[in-house]
Amino acid sequence: MLGAAALAVASAALTPLFGAQSDATKGPLLAYVGTFSSAPTDAPPGKVDLPPGNGKGIHVFRVDRTTGALTPAGIFPLTTSPTGLTINAAGDRLYSTNATDLVDGTDAGSVSAFAINRTDGQLTHLNKVNAGGAGPTHVSIHPSGKFAFVANYPGGSVAVLPILADGRLGAASDIKKHVGTVGPKRAVNAPPGSYAFSGHDMAHAHMIEADRSGRFVLSAELGLDQIRIWKFDERGGVLTPNDPPAFQFPGGDGPRHFAFHPNAKWFYSLQEEGSTIVVFDYDATKGRLTARQTLSSLPPGFAGSNFTSEIMVSSDGRFVYAANRLHDSIAWFAVGETGTLTFVGEEWTRGDYPRSFNFDPTETFLYCLNQRGDAVTVFRVDHASGQLNFTGHYAPVGNPSSIVFLDLAK
Repeated sequence: MLGAAALAVASAALTPLFGAQSDATKGPLLAYVGTFSSAPTDAPPGKVDLPPGNGKGIHVFRVDRTTGALTPAGIFPLTTSPTGLTINAAGDRLYSTNATDLVDGTDAGSVSAFAINRTDGQLTHLNKVNAGGAGPTHVSIHPSGKFAFVANYPGGSVAVLPILADGRLGAASDIKKHVGTVGPKRAVNAPPGSYAFSGHDMAHAHMIEADRSGRFVLSAELGLDQIRIWKFDERGGVLTPNDPPAFQFPGGDGPRHFAFHPNAKWFYSLQEEGSTIVVFDYDATKGRLTARQTLSSLPPGFAGSNFTSEIMVSSDGRFVYAANRLHDSIAWFAVGETGTLTFVGEEWTRGDYPRSFNFDPTETFLYCLNQRGDAVTVFRVDHASGQLNFTGHYAPVGNPSSIVFLDLAK
C-alpha cells in the first residue's frame, strides 16, 4: 500500500509520458485500465488475501482515434488491485475499487478517489475509504454525481459512499449486507456438460447501478441468484428495499452484470454460471422487473463449461454484446421491436478469459480485457451488422480487469 509521498511521486511520474497534444484534437483520447495488481500480504487467518496479480496498478494509454491502437502513456502504481474503474460525468475524477486492500486490520476492501488533470490526464490521489465489505469489484456513480455505489463480492454487501465537493469520498452513508438462501452449485440453465462453479458458496454482490432517474438502484447478487432493487433516498444516501425487493433467478444461474437499454424500458441481465441472458421489461415508476425472455449467451450447439462476464447495449439500442470466458468469445444479439434478442454472431477475443470489455466514446472500437492472457485486444465495430472485426492490435497489460475512456478534446 502506497503512502502519501509515494502516491505523489507516482502521480508526478505520469506527467512526462503523455507527450505533446495534437493540434487537430486539442487533447488526446485516453484509456485507463484497471488491473489485478496485488502484492503478497500478511493477512490474518480467515481474512481476504487474494494471490498476487501481474498488473502494476492503473495503466494509462493514448488511443489512436483512427486505428484504435493503444500506446502506453504511464502507470499509476498500486498494489491494491484497482480492478473496477469509473469516471464522473465532468471527466475530472476517477474512482477505483481496491479488491485486496486490508483496512484497519479487517478484511474490508477500499475505494480510491483520484483527480484527473484535464490537460494531460495525470492522476492525483485524493483519498481512500472503507468499501463496507471485502473485495469490492464494481463501482458506479449516481446520476446526481453526489454518491458512489460499490459492490463487495466476497463481502456480500453493497455500500453508498458520498462524493464530497472536492471529489473525495466520504465514509459510507449506508451498507447493506445481502442475506438469503445460497443457490445450488449446478446452474439450472447450465450448458450441457458444464462444471462451471464460481460463487455459490455464500452471498456475492457483483454489480450495483442506479437507473436513469436515480430513484432506484439495482444490484446483482450472484450467490443468492437475485437482482436486488432498492429505493434510494438522496437526502441521507440510504438504500431501502423496494416492493418486491428482488427478482429471483433459477437456482445456480448467478446474475453477474446487467445493462439498461437506452430507452430505459428494457433491462438485460447476464448470468455467470448459467451462461444466459434474461430480457426484462423495466417499470421505472415502480422499480420493477418483469422477465420476458431467456436465451444462451453462447452460440447454438455449445457444450461444456463457461463463465460469462460483461454485457453492454450499443448506444443506438440495436445490439447487445456479451462476453464468455473459457469459450473466450464476445457474442452479439440483435434487439427486436419489443426488446427481445436474437443471436447474430460471435468473435474470438484473441486472448484468455475476457474479464470485461468496453466501447470507446464513439463506439468505433470495442476493447476486450483478457485477464489471463495479459492483454487488451481491439475490435472495430460494424454499426450496421453489429459484427466485431479484429484490428490486429494488442496492448500488453498484466491481468487487465476494466477499461474506461476520457476524451480530453471535449
